[in-house]
Amino acid sequence: MQILSRIDCGDLLLSVMNLGKIAHTHYRSLLTCVFISLFAIPPSFAQQIEAISAPNQVESALRNEQALPIDSQLYRVEMLDWLDPGRQRAVPAKLYLPTLSLTSQKLPLVIFSHGLGGSREGYSYLGKYLASHGYASLHLQHVGSDRSLWTGSRFTLLFRLAGAANDAEAIARARDVSFALDQILGSDLGVQFDTDQIFVAGHSFGANTAMLVAGASVMNGEQEIHLQDKRIKAAILISAPPFYGKGNVKKILADIAIPSLHITSTQDDINIPGYGSGVEDRIKVFNAMSVQTQAEKNLLVFKDGSHSIFTDRMNTGGEELNPKVKLATRSAIRVFLDHLRAKSELNLKNWQQDYAALLAQFEINTK
Repeated sequence: MQILSRIDCGDLLLSVMNLGKIAHTHYRSLLTCVFISLFAIPPSFAQQIEAISAPNQVESALRNEQALPIDSQLYRVEMLDWLDPGRQRAVPAKLYLPTLSLTSQKLPLVIFSHGLGGSREGYSYLGKYLASHGYASLHLQHVGSDRSLWTGSRFTLLFRLAGAANDAEAIARARDVSFALDQILGSDLGVQFDTDQIFVAGHSFGANTAMLVAGASVMNGEQEIHLQDKRIKAAILISAPPFYGKGNVKKILADIAIPSLHITSTQDDINIPGYGSGVEDRIKVFNAMSVQTQAEKNLLVFKDGSHSIFTDRMNTGGEELNPKVKLATRSAIRVFLDHLRAKSELNLKNWQQDYAALLAQFEINTK
C-alpha cells in the first residue's frame, strides 16, 4: 500500500523524503540514485542540500513573533505529553487556547498535523492567531515522522526520511489524531470545547493525514482502509498532494462529505534530478475532492511562494512575500471556519477582495 505523498516540508530536499512511497520494484534503485546525486550534481545544488539542515522550529517561531506579532495576552499554551498504551506510541501536543472567552459558548477546536520532519512547535503563526480569535488549536507531533529524523549524518538523511514515509506511519498518524481527540475531550480541558465544531488541518504530509481522518478511502491490496473520524466537521488542506500509487484520486476522495479549504501557491513545487512536482498536483486533489457527496470545497492559490512558505520558516518564498502569504493564510483559515459556523459566504467573498493582489486563483464554495 502506498498511501502517502511524495511532497513534503522543504522546497528541494524535502520532496525526496517521500521516496518511500514509490513502488517497491523501483524503490531501492531510485533512492540510491538520489543518494549518489549528492556527489554527482553541480555544487550549487549541493549547497542547497546542505543549507536545508534540521529546521530550528523554536527559532522560526521567534522570527514569526517578530514579523507576525500576536498579543501574548490573547492566548495561552498548554504542553501535553500523552502515551497511547495500545500502540505504545507517544503523542506529544501543544495546545493554543484563547486567554479569555468573550461569551459563555464553548470553543471550536482545530487539530493540526505537521509535515514530515516537523513537530508540535511548528506552524505557531497559525496556532497563536487562531487562539487570539477564539479558536483552540491543538498541534500534534507524530513521533514516527517528526523532527528526530534530522538527527544524524546528512549523508544518511535521505534514507531516514524515506524510511519514515511508510504505510504504517501513514496509518499511525491518522490514529494519532483520533487518539489526541479522545484524550483532549476526555480531560479536564475537554469541557471547554464544542464537539460539533472540531476541524482538522495539515500541511503536506499532514494534509494527507487530514484527508485520511476526513474520510479518504484507500486500498491495501484487496482491503479498504477506513480511518475517518466522524467528529471532524471540516478539513483545511495546505499543499495537499495526491495519494500516489493508489489509483484514481477521485475514487479515493470522492466520498469525503465534509467541507474543505485547499491552500497552495503557483510555486508550491519541487524540482530535483529525475523528479518534479508542481501545483498541478494540489489542484488534482481539489478537483477530486467530494465529487460524489458534492460537499463544499474552496480553493486558494497564491502567486509565486514556495512549498515551505506555509511553515514557520521566514526565509523561503521571497523575503517580502513570505509574511504576506502567512498573514493571508491564517486569515483565510479563520474566515473559512467563521463562514462554516455562521453559514454565510459573505466573509469568504470579502477575504478574496482584500487579498486579490496575492492570488492567482480562487474558487469559492465550488460544488
